[in-house]
Amino acid sequence: MSILNTIIEKAKTTGAKLVFAEGLDPRVIQAAHKIVNDGIAQVTVLGTDSEITQACHLAGVDACNFDVIDPLLSPLVTDFARNFCEIRKAKGMTMDAATAIMHDRLYFANMMCHQGLVDGVVAGSVASTSDMLRASLQVIGTSKGIKTASSSMLLDFTSSSPTGYSSLLFADCAVNPNPDAEQLVDIAIASANTYYTLTGKKPKVAFLSFATHGSAQHESLDKIRQAAALTVSKVEAEGLDIIVDGEIQADAAIVPSIAAKKCPDSALKGTANVLIFPDLNSGNICYKLVQRLSDIAVYGPLLQGLAKPVNDLSRGCSAEDICGVAAITACQAI
Repeated sequence: MSILNTIIEKAKTTGAKLVFAEGLDPRVIQAAHKIVNDGIAQVTVLGTDSEITQACHLAGVDACNFDVIDPLLSPLVTDFARNFCEIRKAKGMTMDAATAIMHDRLYFANMMCHQGLVDGVVAGSVASTSDMLRASLQVIGTSKGIKTASSSMLLDFTSSSPTGYSSLLFADCAVNPNPDAEQLVDIAIASANTYYTLTGKKPKVAFLSFATHGSAQHESLDKIRQAAALTVSKVEAEGLDIIVDGEIQADAAIVPSIAAKKCPDSALKGTANVLIFPDLNSGNICYKLVQRLSDIAVYGPLLQGLAKPVNDLSRGCSAEDICGVAAITACQAI
């Protein structure tokens, strides 16, 4: 059974309530209908009457089996605006400005989650990742002990990796262009939490680079080495059940036979399941190449380091992709 099938079955037991912010997208309507029909989660879709009607027609959905809210007309806007004023009072937020902002479906969806009306947010088939993250950071904020929000991609294999895994997690592939060492620590810890939540397996984190354990010297490697060392210290200080190594090349991180040659003293022994990229260029390029040149399914970007579950969609996603991300969000909600 693929990791996604396992996640879907787990999601069905959670009773999670999710909000989909982009009801104007037929893919979202198709996914919402299937998610409710299959018992994966309860769903609220945001959109105007005309948007929902048109999207349902294009999606081939005759009758909604999910709840619909129009953020432009909802009586919740006043309460949401009042709460947003409180959250942003240090920024001088006014009630008029907050009311206008709460008419934005991304902010409305995040406030639904912040207020506990739903357990998680799914959006991004239309909106950009930067718009998604801005709304989530302003409304929900980051988790305790995490200063840097980030993203990860869950790779679901049809056949096992060299170490027998049916999934790997890549990070950061969508949010931080050039994270420094301290930000890489936050990304690594958040990614380890994401991987454990979704798979139940012990996270084994590799900080990737073009060198392994000092085999090359370059200033671009300094932050990777520092990030790995800081993460090891944090794991030890907080008693976290995570294995960490770096700097390390990708093949030595995930192939035991290569690790035995290149870095026999590595704590990972070629069994990494969480791969941390040094920057957004490398992470984004790598996951898209893997996704398009193989039969590996890729889910995300999964936003992480936030106080509540919010997940981004690729704008090239399918309805099936949305269902997968929704199941992941439901599992994160528990």
